[in-house]
Amino acid sequence: MKPTDQNPLLRRKSSTPHYQTFGGISPPKSRGQPLSEQSANSSSNDLSSPHLHSEDGDGSSPLPKRQMAILAIIALCEQTALNSISPYLPEMASTFPEVNPGQVGVYVGTIASAFALSQMVTGLFWGWLSDRIGRKPVIMCGTIFTAACFVAFGFCRTLWQAVLVQALMGIVNGNQGVVSTCLGEITDRSNQSQAFTYLPVIYGIGGITGPIVGGLLVMKGNRYPYLLPNLMSALVLVVDFAICAIWLEESLEEAQDLPPLKRRVKSLFAYLWQFTSSARRPTYLRKGSKKARRHADDSDDEHASDNESDGALPQIIPGAGDELKTKDVLNRDTILLLITYLIFQLSNISFNSLYPVFAQADPPTGRNLDPEEIGLSLAFAGAVTIVFQVGLFGKLRDRMGNRWAYRTGLGLFVVAYFLMPFVGYKKEGQGSPSLSSGMGWLWTEIGFVLLIKTVAAVGGLTSALLLITNSAPNHHVLGALNGLAQTLSAAGRAVGPFFAGGLFTVATKVRPKGEALAFGVFGGIAFIGFLLSFGIRSSDLEAEGWESDSDAVSDKSDDDEA
Repeated sequence: MKPTDQNPLLRRKSSTPHYQTFGGISPPKSRGQPLSEQSANSSSNDLSSPHLHSEDGDGSSPLPKRQMAILAIIALCEQTALNSISPYLPEMASTFPEVNPGQVGVYVGTIASAFALSQMVTGLFWGWLSDRIGRKPVIMCGTIFTAACFVAFGFCRTLWQAVLVQALMGIVNGNQGVVSTCLGEITDRSNQSQAFTYLPVIYGIGGITGPIVGGLLVMKGNRYPYLLPNLMSALVLVVDFAICAIWLEESLEEAQDLPPLKRRVKSLFAYLWQFTSSARRPTYLRKGSKKARRHADDSDDEHASDNESDGALPQIIPGAGDELKTKDVLNRDTILLLITYLIFQLSNISFNSLYPVFAQADPPTGRNLDPEEIGLSLAFAGAVTIVFQVGLFGKLRDRMGNRWAYRTGLGLFVVAYFLMPFVGYKKEGQGSPSLSSGMGWLWTEIGFVLLIKTVAAVGGLTSALLLITNSAPNHHVLGALNGLAQTLSAAGRAVGPFFAGGLFTVATKVRPKGEALAFGVFGGIAFIGFLLSFGIRSSDLEAEGWESDSDAVSDKSDDDEA
């Protein structure tokens, strides 16, 4: 009997990005290097031994470095492509015949929101599908479809074309969640924190390479000036597709009972065709469910297989079969954490949307930067991400704890929002008041504000993911909480660009210092999240063994009240 068959409730079938925090789960035999006897015994006794894995790595399973490297390349290629759009998008939108010069911000936000909204709607579907046909075919299809969308985006010359292509790109791209799931499946509790550390680094590198591609390859004077950066992004994704097809191993344990990859890819297209033509169920899934029932070991597994054969989407909130009640999951700390996480993601994506529009706009509201200059400034922010995550964040988090690191991230967003409107201009007299004038001062001040924002985004995001993970009472609801957090993240990414663009359009008509309106509104929202984060007080959300003096006092007062 396989280790996972001993307790079906502990099977890792969630398709949302998550950390495997709870024990009793061994990685599938086909992934990475086999566990040593000591590690296997440690994994089986994890629930009864909270101090199992030491900080120096004793007893840790070996990292599957080869597959981690493949996943890193896949994530880097995708982040490079997706980040290549932001430097030239404001200028591109201003060339559309439907866009008035004073409304560029609104339409930039509309284009960006189309991608995020579509991804929010279909992200759960791609994760659900990957549970049934495997991770690898879903990643491959998402990659090649996204490459095709980039080619189409390079030929866009009207607003509706750009919105349509971005919406299609969001529909076909669910790879970020699936890649995170793969990373969670090829690691176990003893080594997963090490594996997930590199993800922000990969995003930081993509934040450097993407803006460089988008900012430096624009061909001004050409009929399709933005075709070359999009072709380059498509080429990067084609290379990504080839690497995935050749070297990526399937991480879904149940995939060994599925047909070969070629048949699964064909079945995916059959599924999409039957789905769009209102077929009740795809033929492939009907056959697969019967096969699953034939291999069921007990009546519970057979009942679960029957439920899956109905084609139902995975549950977001635990059902009646779970032992935990809703109040045990959605307690005060968890609710505040999810609310502040929505505010955090809204603040992050809104800043990312506001800055290029603000930098490209004409004075006095904007700073009149070229796409090349915007791309280089965003590349600087990506470099800061790498240095901070690799060299500083771990040490700071060990000293501050997850909660204070998260609060600090929200607080730094407030600082960045209120400082950005007061950076200088290229030339003296273009606007006032500002901190200074001249290119040297302008780049110094923009670099300083982007430094603050990047530290806030990277440190806050990593801390938020750890807090959400630790807020799960047990493994049964961990996927549900992560799924809900991902939905809130997508909601912030869908709403943020639209409102940010609209506010900046209004700001262009306000004198003086209209840009302070847009940045100030989102700075106020971030400040509300900062205040709410102080309501997250449970010391159980911290790493094992971490406790401050305030936690000891708080725990004592809670005991007295009880």
